[in-house]
Amino acid sequence: MEQSSKTERTPVIFLLKSLLFSYILTGALLVILAFLLYKLNLSEKIVSAAIIVIYVAATFFAGFMTGKKIRNRRFLWGLLEGCAYFLVLAAVSFAVGQGKTGIDTSFFTTLVLCAGGGMLGGMLS
Repeated sequence: MEQSSKTERTPVIFLLKSLLFSYILTGALLVILAFLLYKLNLSEKIVSAAIIVIYVAATFFAGFMTGKKIRNRRFLWGLLEGCAYFLVLAAVSFAVGQGKTGIDTSFFTTLVLCAGGGMLGGMLS
């Protein structure tokens, strides 16, 4: 009985660990982007595209890690990882006041990109 509760908890714990990894990766890539913005004086379009690439890359690697570990319904776990990443991202955005203007199309676009990146990572694991 005790063994089954431990195996049920393991995917959730690993999901949280890979979510933490994805945010560490996001932070590192954003620091690199900030440095490039400072040194190269990048345009707003390039920075916006780079942020989207960072979101997708972070969720892809988190979904990939989750799929490698769990090995069962990998696409679903990757999708869950991408959605969890987006939920934390949206919660932080609303908490710091970035979401006060309302939910627009970029909100749903970011959700699809994060969920799709996680699902793709899970499928390719």
